[in-house]
Amino acid sequence: MATTLILVPTDHELTELRGALTSRIDMSSIRLECCGFGVIASAARAAQLLSAENPERVILAGIAGALDDRVQVGQAYWFSEVAAYGVGAGSGEQFLTAGEMHWPHWGAPAPSGKNNIGDVIQVSAGRVLYEPSAGLLLTACAASAHSSDIRRRLEKFPSAAAEDMEGFSVALAGQLCDVPVEIVRGISNSAGDRNKENWKIDKALAAAAELIIESLT
Repeated sequence: MATTLILVPTDHELTELRGALTSRIDMSSIRLECCGFGVIASAARAAQLLSAENPERVILAGIAGALDDRVQVGQAYWFSEVAAYGVGAGSGEQFLTAGEMHWPHWGAPAPSGKNNIGDVIQVSAGRVLYEPSAGLLLTACAASAHSSDIRRRLEKFPSAAAEDMEGFSVALAGQLCDVPVEIVRGISNSAGDRNKENWKIDKALAAAAELIIESLT
């Protein structure tokens, strides 16, 4: 059974990372799987795979959008914590996160010993944090489509460097299954830029693969 479970959201990310990893490292103790796109699919699939595979370690990998110039398009970064944006009450300027409402995302004791899991989850689970690290990753229910989206997100989480749509979900599944989760994201685009001609998806995934290889060898 695999000791390391690598999760990626989409088939394209899976194909690119599998090609990069299998040509460079021994995959006999590694399982590479799709967790699905977005907060709902990734939460359900991560919990399913964690229960079935019982890995010692989970790495969530894939692409993300830069919220500001602290991270660069085409480069990849490890993240030390991940936050949830979009779960709460209201919308636009009136949006309140679950934490601002004083409602935890998980209020019962978890196997990890943590309860009252709020808007931010620490990842890397005590492991030595790899470099480069970008700090906080923001998981949103929908990607930014405009500069106003980015502004509102940074008002709530000013230390967020990039956004994705799966990190918090997988990290929460790890907390509930008592399995350490690490997150590496290649920065494919500037958040809010929906013109994929400007995106550097394959370059971002190649950079993410290099960081994963470093951590596994």
